[in-house]
Amino acid sequence: MIDILRSEWTKIRSVRSTVWTLAATVVMMIGFGVLISASARGMADGPIPADQAIRMGLSGALFAQLAMATLGVLVISSEYRTGGIRTSLMAVPRRMSLLTGKIVVFTATSLIVCAVASAATIGLALAICGSPSVEMGHVARSVLGATLYLTACGVFGLGLGTLVRHTPGAIVSAIALILVLPTVAGQLPGQWGKTVAEYFTTNAGMLVVSGRSNGSLGPWSGFAVYLAWVAVAMIAGAVLMQKRDA
Repeated sequence: MIDILRSEWTKIRSVRSTVWTLAATVVMMIGFGVLISASARGMADGPIPADQAIRMGLSGALFAQLAMATLGVLVISSEYRTGGIRTSLMAVPRRMSLLTGKIVVFTATSLIVCAVASAATIGLALAICGSPSVEMGHVARSVLGATLYLTACGVFGLGLGTLVRHTPGAIVSAIALILVLPTVAGQLPGQWGKTVAEYFTTNAGMLVVSGRSNGSLGPWSGFAVYLAWVAVAMIAGAVLMQKRDA
């Protein structure tokens, strides 16, 4: 397994699109956080409370989630596009071992990058807003929540890429499930519509970033629901990867 992990690490760091997508994630997280925080401070009469500053600092997660999902798709779909998956499967005939290696390497890389980006944007937002009485426990929880959420979005993309095996199709699917359909679900009528909306992918997952509840779910229970969606996509992709030809 060590050889598989080493091979996947070599792949992920040697592909130019990986570096650019990770850089885009960091830029969007920090850029939007700083921009919104500076705008809010300019209109405020005094320092902005820490909880508001943290939420503004993490506003870039709405855009960074798409970058991470795209990166997750590219981790595997690029091999199907170039035909490199055949070489990978010749070297590692056990397909689940290959997929596990991709998941582990991607997850570890994402956790590190997203943690750095989240901590940086929150720190800058607090400094710009001049927030008093900052609780480090609240800051740590927010950094952890944003890091886990963005990483889950990336793994979601990896699962969709494994399932669809076509880069544009998988990216469109990720955008629909992460950004478009959650908004549409919020327009469903009645109590059943409200329940569906609350449990739908990122509507539930984003609770861990905001630290709020939506009525039915709290931050961590909402994230657990989102992980269930991610697991469904990944398991479906893994089953089809076992059955289909490369």
